[in-house]
Amino acid sequence: MGQLLFRNFGLLDPESDEVVGGYELLVEGCTIREVSERPIKADTAEVIDCRGGTLMPGLIDCHVHVVLSEVVIGKLESIPLTLMTAHAMQSMRGMLDRGFTSVRDTGGADWGIRTAVEEGLIDGPRIFVAGRAIGPTGGHSDSRRRTDPGTRCPCCDALAFAMGRADGVSEVRKVVREEMRQGCDHVKIMMSGGVASPYDPLDSLQFSEREVRAAVEEAAAFGRYVCAHAYSPQAIARAARAGVRTIEHGNLIDEASAALMAEKEMFLVANLVAYVAMKERAAEYGMSGEMLEKNDLVIEGGLRSLEICKRAGVPVAYGSDLLGQLQVDQSREFRIRAEVLSPIDIVRSATSVAARVLRQEGKLGCIAPGAFADLIVVDGDPLRNLGLLEGQGRYMPLIMKNGRLYKNTLH
Repeated sequence: MGQLLFRNFGLLDPESDEVVGGYELLVEGCTIREVSERPIKADTAEVIDCRGGTLMPGLIDCHVHVVLSEVVIGKLESIPLTLMTAHAMQSMRGMLDRGFTSVRDTGGADWGIRTAVEEGLIDGPRIFVAGRAIGPTGGHSDSRRRTDPGTRCPCCDALAFAMGRADGVSEVRKVVREEMRQGCDHVKIMMSGGVASPYDPLDSLQFSEREVRAAVEEAAAFGRYVCAHAYSPQAIARAARAGVRTIEHGNLIDEASAALMAEKEMFLVANLVAYVAMKERAAEYGMSGEMLEKNDLVIEGGLRSLEICKRAGVPVAYGSDLLGQLQVDQSREFRIRAEVLSPIDIVRSATSVAARVLRQEGKLGCIAPGAFADLIVVDGDPLRNLGLLEGQGRYMPLIMKNGRLYKNTLH
């Protein structure tokens, strides 16, 4: 089992408030074996001189859609699953290039994509999958046009592959059990309207509390959890009462629903960059006036939601939620959050907090013996300049995932 010895770096441990020098780090196989303030004795190890850069955990994005390769959702109807997979490969390579060594897919990616990454068939971050995102008829996952009468076959195009429908407690139980059979790491449900879906208002309530409880019970029976797409306080509160673990988006949250989330020890996975990027390129992608109106509403609430959750004590993880051509903006979320949050809080959102969402504490998002060797080296101190985490990986001379050097220009 090969060893790599990292020297000459500043250590950015999310448990600390600053970058500190004087450490060495030893990787053995796929894990971190030792972190020490004293010289590490490893005579046969390959030495990596970090040239004074910052060594930190690989980044984690808790809200991606690697198979949704079009900004305009309807276009996915014309994409066969073979082409969908090719697009997903390109998407995941880009994420790894940007220093994201782990991602959580919240609708679309399945066990096949995950296995392809694990077996080295695809270069990409380790991926935690939800399978199909599930919603009720007429909700955010109902991709039919108003003239479409029935259900499309999920085996035939990217949109049907990524989205599912269920109505009533019995159907919800069956669909979640199917997701468990398919090896999903978590279950994604839709509990309010969305920007990308043309027919449902943002404040619409989707799934009854009984239906949500059924999803939570079935996921828990397999040791899994439920994450919920929700914007409004009413949808967030319903999710909290029913046992949902994470809220995706949450832009319209208020103090009361945030307090309930804190009481239930829930997480918010925020993703503000998606709305900014869509607004900037709305004309290019033909967003309707109704969609733009909803988009403006969530942009207005985005930064406020971060401030509300910080006051309430709700942990906020990093997400991007970018589709297709907009995924190049994945790292721009750092800059947007910097308007209201400190650099260390933002870094933690993409490392230690994100690891808690994934239930990977001590394994991901940290610098500690026994953790996976998911590491990046940054040219400079990200706590002084968050822009170093942008630039499509330009300022990251080294990216390691699971002990494998994906990129190394330090030699």
